[in-house]
Amino acid sequence: MTTRGLSRKQVIIPMNKENKRNFMEESSTYVTNMNRALKNIKSEVMVDFVQVKTNSIIIVTNKVTLSLDLQTIENYIKNINHINTDGIKVPRLSLLKSYFKIISIPYLQENTNNSLTLNVVENIIKSNHIFNNIALASRPYIIKIFPKSDMAIIWVDI
Repeated sequence: MTTRGLSRKQVIIPMNKENKRNFMEESSTYVTNMNRALKNIKSEVMVDFVQVKTNSIIIVTNKVTLSLDLQTIENYIKNINHINTDGIKVPRLSLLKSYFKIISIPYLQENTNNSLTLNVVENIIKSNHIFNNIALASRPYIIKIFPKSDMAIIWVDI
C-alpha cells in the first residue's frame, strides 16, 4: 500500500476569512510562540511554517503531530486576542489518501470466458477481513496486463 496527498505533519485548522487574515498578519510571532508552548510540554514537534487554504490554515510541523501536540496548538490559537474563537473549528490532522495494487489476478473467471467485473472485485474486498475498517474512495480499476495474457492488475483508492 502506498500513500499520497497531505502528510500527517500538517495540522488543519478550519477558520473563517477574518480569523485567517488576523492570524497571518502576525504569523511569524505565532509560530515562535507555538514552538515555545510545544517546547514547554517537552515535545519534539516544532512548527515549521503556516499555509493559508480556502477555508483553513495549515500548520506544517517537523514531525508527526501527536494528540498532546495538537491540543497545545489548539489551546494557543484559541487564546490569541485577535482571533474570534467562534470562527474556529476543531483542529485535525490531515487524512491520508492511500491506494494499493493487486497484481496478477486471473482476468477471466474460472471455467468461463467472462472477464473479471467490478462487482466481483468489490465483493472480494468486502469479504476479506483485512478491509473491515477501510472505506473505498472510488471504484476499483481493472487493467488487463497484455491483450493475450489472462492476468490483470487491480488498482483501488482507499
